[in-house]
Amino acid sequence: MFCILFSQYRILQHFNISPEEYTVIFTSGSTAAFKLVAESFAWTPTGPEEPGSRFFYLTDSHTSVVGIRGLTTLMKVPAVPIKPHEICKVGIGGEDGNLTALEDQIQDKTPHLFCYAAQSNFSGTKYPLLWIEDIRKRKLYPFNKTAGEWFVLLDAASYASTSPLNLALHQADFIPISFYKIFGFPTGLGALLVCNKSAHLLRKVYFGGGTAAAYLAGQDFFIPRQSVAERFEDGTVSFLDIIALKHGFDALERLTGGMQNIMLHTFGLAQSTYRILSALQHSNGSPVVCLYTDTEFDSPDTQGPIINFNVLDENGGIIGYSQVDKLASLYNIHLRTGCFCNTGACQQHLGISDEDIKKNLQAGHVCGDNIDLIDGRPTGSVRVSFGYMSTFEDAQTFLKFIVSSFAKSPARINRSVVSQVTAVATESPVQNVTSDSNGDPLLQQEDVLGGGSVLDNSSGPEKPFNLHQSQVDPERNNGDVITDGSLTKQSCTGKAVTLTNIYLYPIKSCTAFEVKQWPVGRQGLLYDRNWMVVNLNGVCLSQKQEPRLCLICPVIDLERGILIIKAEGVDPLTISLKEESMEQYQFCQSKVCGDRVKTYDCGKKAAHWLSMVLGRQCQLIRQSSDFNRDLKKKFAKGHGEMQSASLSLVNEAQYLLINRASIQHLCEQINMSEKASSTALMKTEELIQRFRANFVTSGTRQYEEDEWTEVTIGSFSFQVMGQCSRCQMICIDQETGKRSNEPLHTLSLHRGGK
Repeated sequence: MFCILFSQYRILQHFNISPEEYTVIFTSGSTAAFKLVAESFAWTPTGPEEPGSRFFYLTDSHTSVVGIRGLTTLMKVPAVPIKPHEICKVGIGGEDGNLTALEDQIQDKTPHLFCYAAQSNFSGTKYPLLWIEDIRKRKLYPFNKTAGEWFVLLDAASYASTSPLNLALHQADFIPISFYKIFGFPTGLGALLVCNKSAHLLRKVYFGGGTAAAYLAGQDFFIPRQSVAERFEDGTVSFLDIIALKHGFDALERLTGGMQNIMLHTFGLAQSTYRILSALQHSNGSPVVCLYTDTEFDSPDTQGPIINFNVLDENGGIIGYSQVDKLASLYNIHLRTGCFCNTGACQQHLGISDEDIKKNLQAGHVCGDNIDLIDGRPTGSVRVSFGYMSTFEDAQTFLKFIVSSFAKSPARINRSVVSQVTAVATESPVQNVTSDSNGDPLLQQEDVLGGGSVLDNSSGPEKPFNLHQSQVDPERNNGDVITDGSLTKQSCTGKAVTLTNIYLYPIKSCTAFEVKQWPVGRQGLLYDRNWMVVNLNGVCLSQKQEPRLCLICPVIDLERGILIIKAEGVDPLTISLKEESMEQYQFCQSKVCGDRVKTYDCGKKAAHWLSMVLGRQCQLIRQSSDFNRDLKKKFAKGHGEMQSASLSLVNEAQYLLINRASIQHLCEQINMSEKASSTALMKTEELIQRFRANFVTSGTRQYEEDEWTEVTIGSFSFQVMGQCSRCQMICIDQETGKRSNEPLHTLSLHRGGK
């Protein structure tokens, strides 16, 4: 108990307040703190003669704030969204100067609540802390128009992570905070700071363990504890995490010297990065990024260390945030993408209307997915945030990534900001600025990129195609076989198209098994991606997390009815193909691309074998044959609505197809780049293995498959779903398991990663 009290005192000290002024209520996070206020605030319902309470909130707010209106609606309390520009100063007597009306308002004690973020989690804009007192005194419009008492719920989760918050000067009534955002640990602990003068407005309804001073089980009798914190902390608090907070604050002070230093450090990184991004241009003078900001990054008092943007191509088109995120991972850069649980700010900055949001939902886009462009318009953006552990080298790495991956060479710097950019730091990524024949400043590519290059965007590599079997009986048995060389399609060049290779991948993310002919099942090629490797929590392991999976070689022996799994240095593992033999093993649930799948554990022997090969605890599971996982995509290319299909453990579709000519062209583009001069040349066959397709075709021109809507192989007809978005897995050498930036880098430059 003493350790918890000590942690509470340390938190209060951090915000320059005392236990006499504020109380710390521990929660599971800042969202839980918002929910606590929403459920407990002394709302006055609107009646026939009583206007009741009002809940105002800034549109530039996190979902956790906007969600409060769900509870206020039940309480018959109107929720009013306020746009930032709508808040403005008024005279002493209110906007209309009516002193009598103001005096009447002061007599009214109806409680109202306004919630806003001290710092926008979308753009980093810092909203005035002076609003707190001005709202209480009705010096701001539109609050001066509502009679009653105003209280302020201040979202400090983003602000407090990098800026000093002096609550002795700016005494908000309720302040949710997140320790994870301050320290990076612990993830399941937050707090609500409650001004003791306003604590009476929080009225508890539910009471749980530890919150009662006394109660009766058989009568409606309950007396809460006197301590505000104990009254609201239901059950056992996370005391081990709470104890860690003291060490977090001590380490923060020891390493940085305090929040003021953190604010100056992080703002300096953000300011220099912002100025360079705002000046960066393609070779034709068009901007490389579109920045979403309400400030000019000229003061840490008005701007936090957050930069929000979208990348533009040389023609001004937006490059989807999902593609940017995938490429950033190749540089070990972690970005946030989407709308960041702040739809209001996202709409404001990206120009997305309410109707657009609804249409995007109908098109299949939901918060947190990878659908970044719909009809060429962005559904979200990219966010870079700097913390106290961020360094100037981190900023350099990020800027070099933007230049090398997206800026059309030779990249330029806007003349009007050259002096600002080059003065930012002595080791700035754009320190080597020269001029072309017209005197326009250019970036030296070899200095900016460290020898890298951005390729000409004249044409681009195609991505393997997702194919969906259409006019085939879903119950076909092993007598229906696809044979290589049997693709019957005429190329636009007049040449016959040939199916040159058939691959299946019995274990998801493991090595391909090549065959000359193979039976077709109801979920695709028989036994294709029927098994997968998972960790002890049942989470699928792919080559993105475990590249050594490509060194595991599964082989299907249909005659013997067995799956043979091989790896160097160990004896092969044999597993029966008959599902009846799996009945002795445990049934379990897992997920693939967000879909829950029914699987069987393949037993301790398989788990031990895989754990020994991979050097980590894992298991082998198999999808149950009686489980149907439906295709998500509803429309086929050129065919309208998609026919229903059942999927194995694949990501998107039953089949993947690639065109050998397209892969060869991609290979040539990679080998022509300046980066390739210092590395071994990429080979076409090696690249084919990386794309992990089921079917490889030849006899067509490059990217001709873009125009295909249907493919026939022997007696089988397939609908084309469209291009397949690729991830970092294609950057893993399937022979060695080593990572590189190719071919995803070149693929993204020329084909949008597809």
